[in-house]
Amino acid sequence: MEEFGNFEKFSREKWSELYKEGLPPLSIEELEDIKSLNDKISLEDVQEIYVPLIHLIRVYHKAQESITLSKGLFLRQLLPTPPFIIGVSGSVAVGKSTTARLLQILLQRTFKRLKVELITTDGFLYPNETLIEQGILNRKGFPESYDMETLICYLTEVKNGKELVESPVYSHEVYNVVEGVTQETNHPEILIVEGINVLQLPEDRRIFISDFFDFSIYVDAEEENIKKWYLERFEKLLDSAFQDPTNFYYSFAQMNREDALLEAEKVWKSVNQVNLEKNILPTRSRANVVLHKSSEHKLDKIFLKKY
Repeated sequence: MEEFGNFEKFSREKWSELYKEGLPPLSIEELEDIKSLNDKISLEDVQEIYVPLIHLIRVYHKAQESITLSKGLFLRQLLPTPPFIIGVSGSVAVGKSTTARLLQILLQRTFKRLKVELITTDGFLYPNETLIEQGILNRKGFPESYDMETLICYLTEVKNGKELVESPVYSHEVYNVVEGVTQETNHPEILIVEGINVLQLPEDRRIFISDFFDFSIYVDAEEENIKKWYLERFEKLLDSAFQDPTNFYYSFAQMNREDALLEAEKVWKSVNQVNLEKNILPTRSRANVVLHKSSEHKLDKIFLKKY
C-alpha cells in the first residue's frame, strides 16, 4: 500500500525476533481482566508483539531524556524531563482499549521506577445535552463531538508538569459524561492517551492532540472484520449490560433479537463506518507503529515508521 511507503513491514515472526529477553510480567488471569469484551489476546501475543514494543518505546523514552539533558547543558540549567505521552488510536471495536491497558501494565512492571497513567478521550466528549442542542447526537465520536479546548488544556498542563490535573469521566452504561466526576492525573512519567480521535487534525485547530505525543500506535484491521467484531460485541451486550434498565441501550435488549441486530447494523453503517472511513483510518499513517490484526484478532503484521 502506498500509504505505508515510509513504514517497514514486519511479520509476527520477524518482529518477535527483535527482543526475546524475559517473560511477560503478568498472568493469564490478569490478561483476561484487562481484555475488552469480545477481544482476544494471549500471553504469546504479549511475548511476541508487546514485549518488543515496550522496549521500542523505551528507546524513544531514553531519546527524550537525552534531549532534555542536552538542552539543559546548553541552557546551563537543570531541566525536568516532561511526561512521555503515548497515543493509542484505532476504530471502535478494534481492541485499542485492550492495547492501552496492556501497555500501562507492561510499562509499569518492566520499568518499575516509572509512574504510568492512562486516560481515554471519551471523557472529553461533549455531554449529550450539548450534542442534542447542537443537533449532532447522532455524530458522537466524530471530531465535532469532542471538547477539544478542554482536552488540549489538559494535555498542556500534563506536559508542563502540573502535579494534579483533572479530566472528565465518561460512562458507557449511561452513554454520557458523568457530571461532577473526574479522573486525576498526578504527574506521571508516562501517560497513555487512548481514543479514536487522538491522531486527527481538525481543520479549525492550530494545536492538535498529537502535538503532545512522543510515540503513537494505531490498532488496525480490515473493515469487514471490525464490523463483525462490533456486531458480535453488541450481541454479547444484549445478554449482559443491556439487561440493566439504567443502561442507555436497555431498549435494544427488549427488542426482538433480529430487529436489535438490524438496528446495530444501521448504527454501524450510518455512524461508525462513516467515521472510520472519513476521520479515523486516514490518520493511520501518522502513527509510529501500526499493529494489524487478522480476522481472529491475531496480531499478524507490524508496521514501523522509518522517518
